[in-house]
Amino acid sequence: MENLIVVGVDGSPGGRRALEWAIAEAARIGGTVRAVTAWTWDGIDSGPLTETSPAAQRHRAETLLRDEIDAVLRQAHDPVTVTAEAAENSPVNALTIAAEKASLLVLGSHGHSALRHRVLGSVSDGCIRRAPCPVVVIPIDRAA
Repeated sequence: MENLIVVGVDGSPGGRRALEWAIAEAARIGGTVRAVTAWTWDGIDSGPLTETSPAAQRHRAETLLRDEIDAVLRQAHDPVTVTAEAAENSPVNALTIAAEKASLLVLGSHGHSALRHRVLGSVSDGCIRRAPCPVVVIPIDRAA
């Protein structure tokens, strides 16, 4: 699809900045945005049980995505078409599949963490390696 921008949204400040940038860029080029969040359910989310079923986890992902899109669109200056996709998959797979017909894939940086990667997070790194289109990584706010 021409001028389709896919953006990863995960509820983090970096994800919010990526969504803001993607919407502004889509307005600039006359494009559309597909906001994507990935979810999986195995009963464990790095600690105590967070959801009781796959349907609850999917609902949680859809709610997060809808809330992030609504918050950013309230601040947007120009009208942009934004679609949402809560994909049951790993983040890298969900984003690279969604970007198959995109002009651009936009991701937020989570900063420089020794627990992740030295410069990019593991999702950013995986997407850069596998994306079928150019990838833009929006840096974190230096004030943060």
